[in-house]
Amino acid sequence: MSKPLLAKTGLRNTDMGRIAETFEALRMTNSKALIVYLTAGDPSLSVTKDLVFALAQSGADILEIGVPFSDPTADGPVIQAAAQRALKAGTTLDGVLKMVADIRKVSPIPIVLFGYFNPILSFGVERFAGVAKDAGVDGVLVVDLPPEEAQELRAHTDAAGIDFISLVAPTTGKDRLKTLVGRATGFLYYISITGVTGTAAPKVEDIASDIEKIRKLTKMPIAVGFGISTPRQAGSIGALADGVVIGSAVVRLIDEHAQHTGLIRTVSDYVRNMKHALSQGV
Repeated sequence: MSKPLLAKTGLRNTDMGRIAETFEALRMTNSKALIVYLTAGDPSLSVTKDLVFALAQSGADILEIGVPFSDPTADGPVIQAAAQRALKAGTTLDGVLKMVADIRKVSPIPIVLFGYFNPILSFGVERFAGVAKDAGVDGVLVVDLPPEEAQELRAHTDAAGIDFISLVAPTTGKDRLKTLVGRATGFLYYISITGVTGTAAPKVEDIASDIEKIRKLTKMPIAVGFGISTPRQAGSIGALADGVVIGSAVVRLIDEHAQHTGLIRTVSDYVRNMKHALSQGV
């Protein structure tokens, strides 16, 4: 498996977490992060693990691992369907954390757990933070947990050194943005469209304007997600931000090829093409 980017340059800062290391190394080479989302357990946890290893070799810089939930209100139909398939296959938060621990034995790629608060609450927030730290989780993104309600979780995840990724929407006001920026760690996830994932195409001019506003308030890395599915989109949006997030397009590809022997190769080729476009800015 590939080593962390800063380790390759001999400049690794051990005071940084893996997410910060990755963005810093990319910044030093004027490169942008490709963040890829996978729904854990779709079609199975073993396949998800194999995909993680393959995508780490194919250009993904950070992986978002979606913890399936029965009521994923922020997700569009593609990821909702993937969550239902994963739940039907028996995927649990405990199983996802064990999978991450297995991955971490081999690969150093940064991993963000993406999901909803209910499974964490049921698992136990203090227990979750401890197990996630031991497993090698680098960040969490809890889409239905606003900053005002996050302290119950963050009291434990912050202490464990786990980044708390915050979402910024096109509709986020200036005062709200200041609050989010002041409390976020790891990177800011800018939602490029209003609505749920994978249901519309982002407008580059709107993204440019909003990112300019955010940069006036923080030097934290900004990753753009929701609706990005083509190399051209990745290149044009990556030129504005510090990274892009590819989600529904990958999940759809996995569903279409789940029963094919070439699944891993097909998804890897797609990610490799997206990374190439991101590096070229086209």
